[in-house]
Amino acid sequence: MPKKGENIYKRKDGRWEGRYIKGRKPDGKAIYGYVYAKTYRDVKEALKKAHSITLVTKYTTENQYHDSLLKDIAEDWLKATIPQIKESTAVKYQNILKNYIIPELGEMPIYCLTYTHLEAFSNILLSKGGIKKKGLSAKTVADIMTVLRSILRFAAKNGSLVPCDGSSIKIKKKMKEMRIFTRTEQEILYAYLLSNLNAPNMGILVCMFTGLRVGEICALHWEDISIHEQTIHVHQTMQRLQVKEGFSKTRVMITTPKSSCSVRTIPVPENIMKIITKYQTSSTGYFLTGCNDHFIEPRTMQNRFKHVLSVCGIQNANYHVLRHTFATRCVELGFDIKTLSEILGHASVNITMNRYVHPTMELKRENMKRLSAFIAVNENRQDAEE
Repeated sequence: MPKKGENIYKRKDGRWEGRYIKGRKPDGKAIYGYVYAKTYRDVKEALKKAHSITLVTKYTTENQYHDSLLKDIAEDWLKATIPQIKESTAVKYQNILKNYIIPELGEMPIYCLTYTHLEAFSNILLSKGGIKKKGLSAKTVADIMTVLRSILRFAAKNGSLVPCDGSSIKIKKKMKEMRIFTRTEQEILYAYLLSNLNAPNMGILVCMFTGLRVGEICALHWEDISIHEQTIHVHQTMQRLQVKEGFSKTRVMITTPKSSCSVRTIPVPENIMKIITKYQTSSTGYFLTGCNDHFIEPRTMQNRFKHVLSVCGIQNANYHVLRHTFATRCVELGFDIKTLSEILGHASVNITMNRYVHPTMELKRENMKRLSAFIAVNENRQDAEE
């Protein structure tokens, strides 16, 4: 009698026989193979080998990626992914593949990529990656590994044997301290912008008190501003993307914002809306130019912003500091986080808290003063009781 589930029998001639399924007929019926040995243990080992050979044969005949190189699988992954993502994201993925993944791992068969290879790859990026070979930031390396994991999952989903999917490779990202304007710096900047109102300065002023991104202010049209409702409707963003065709390496594109949550309607402070109304020279066209066929792009706004800071004697900063400062001032003024999160266009309040809200020393002192007041009240009460 065979042991349950093993298909191993002792024959009348004293030998042991093992039976296994080595394939299927077109109608689904099993095709059996047989192994023989003098002992039960030997035939069991022979069955294991036969099963392994069957699996490898089945894998190499049925799997389209059984001996494909990573670069070939990555190409198929990108073709399958592009229809589902924004063009800016597609450009980012193409650059990651071209500059990092393909040069280092492209010639390796997918079944050879072990944990050791992936860990070594991430360490090389951190220590020697980049044009200057001085290492990439943890954020950039994390983005590269995210793309690589997606490729490996794509390969596994299509039947490939993937030794490591990369999920166990962790990149420690340091939280970079965000720059915000002090209240004094913001007052100096505000006074300068009011005294020198022109297209770029008007854009800087609006961003400082609404939290708009630089791409959003550049893509904003006068039709998106409701003077009566005192609102701005954000539904487009402008960015410069790399392109393959033509003589230019990049081109400016206007697309929907980075996420559906970024499509939003923002109430504008009354004082700022009065300035906008006074400045208004057109009812159509881009907000910064008043023309339908002429715009100011983000790169120009960045440069103009840096020039303004220099003139004001304020330490150099990226345009995004306006958004950080707006969020921080709102918290200082007691905005509830859900409201602020929706004004900024975030998918969750956690993003608002973790990335954009930076309590200033003044706010910390104010909160500690409240604690001091609480302590004083309790001390006075205790003295009265005594």
